[in-house]
Amino acid sequence: MRSGKKAQKKAMKMGTSIFLKDKSNLFTKRLIPLTICSLLPITMLLLYFYHLPFSQAPKIEITNSKPIINITSHSASPPSSSYSEKKKGHQNQCDYSKGDWVKDTRGPLYNDTTCGMMKEGRNCMTHGRPDSDYLYWRWKPNECKLPRFEPNTFLQLSKNKHIAFVGDSLARNQLESLLCMLATTSIPKLVYQNGKDNQFSRWYFSSYNSTISLYWSPFLVQGIEKSNTSPNNELYLNHVDEKWAKDMNQMDMIVLSIGHWFLLPAIYHEGGTILGCHYCGLNYTEIGFYDVLRKALRTTLNSIIDRRGNKGNEINVIVTTFTPHHFEGAWDKAGACPKTKPYRNGEKKVEGMDGEMRKIEIEEVVAAKAKGNEFGRLRFEVLDVTKLALLRPDGHPGPYMNPFPFFNGVQEHVQNDCVHWCLPGPIDTWNEIFLEIIKKWEEQPS
Repeated sequence: MRSGKKAQKKAMKMGTSIFLKDKSNLFTKRLIPLTICSLLPITMLLLYFYHLPFSQAPKIEITNSKPIINITSHSASPPSSSYSEKKKGHQNQCDYSKGDWVKDTRGPLYNDTTCGMMKEGRNCMTHGRPDSDYLYWRWKPNECKLPRFEPNTFLQLSKNKHIAFVGDSLARNQLESLLCMLATTSIPKLVYQNGKDNQFSRWYFSSYNSTISLYWSPFLVQGIEKSNTSPNNELYLNHVDEKWAKDMNQMDMIVLSIGHWFLLPAIYHEGGTILGCHYCGLNYTEIGFYDVLRKALRTTLNSIIDRRGNKGNEINVIVTTFTPHHFEGAWDKAGACPKTKPYRNGEKKVEGMDGEMRKIEIEEVVAAKAKGNEFGRLRFEVLDVTKLALLRPDGHPGPYMNPFPFFNGVQEHVQNDCVHWCLPGPIDTWNEIFLEIIKKWEEQPS
């Protein structure tokens, strides 16, 4: 128990993330009195994940929508052979979470100039990152082969379907990686955007009648996000977040990705009462965030079962596991995540907070899978990428979250992102495994 709390505090301190420069003084003032000054590094990291005060849920409409931006066009990659010709040879069982990163001279499917759908802070090459070795590694599972991503195959399997990515900024990171790879074959049409930083967005592949959507929901359950006047998030653990759940009946596949926002100071509500809090600075019981993550994920998965279990159409749900950060010092100093090569297999182990977060997510998916089997139209799966991510300290934007951070020399303070992933980068592998899960489902109808 003591080692768990120690791991939490260590992870929170090392996990100091990026935040807008013009807000740093404001939060510094808020951290007085001296009794909580020791929490300064924690708060400055985690405030990176602050995006938007609680607001009215946006109404997403596809019908009669028009594109909002022009997406850069580029040449498509050669079409792959049809999936129907290949699926007989697909391997049904493989633990993709065990393996090693190996050199790959082919590099990524796309680059910084051929994809117009990535968030600017992930575009490491355009922002002047000088090294490129991080682009030439592939994940090699111990037990099987992980095929290179095939955009045509993915689009064929998503024909006439709506895939929704729901969660925090890492859900968006994975979605943008997927869109960039798919755009090498078919460029999607942006048909909807809403919310600060376009946190609710929708793309449409007309040739396949396929839709991919993004829903910002960092807790999955109902939450009021912290603001300038309220320093704590508030979570309502027995109510799913309707900002995304209201559209559940339109979804054929849901990819859930959460974790880092649970490290923030928060107050927890359950059943009309305050359950406790985490680093809230108030007279509530400190209960940490592990059990809270479990409750939020359980509420979410049970809501999917309750709302879709008796419906005629099947729904597939994937939970992407927690991905560790790689801060090695102060978040605002040069060299916060300086590695330029992957760790070797066995050099790092999934343990401490990272291991506990992953364990909770896997256990809740296993429980939901057992419940879902009763209906026959619900499928749940884990996209277990925690170890893959742990071994890639070289894959983050670091200071190149901003354009040419050292143009005027090395500054005393520089923002670093050691949480999200460069595009292209290691996170493209998440979607290669995602495609293999879909292939398996195609061969084994529910």
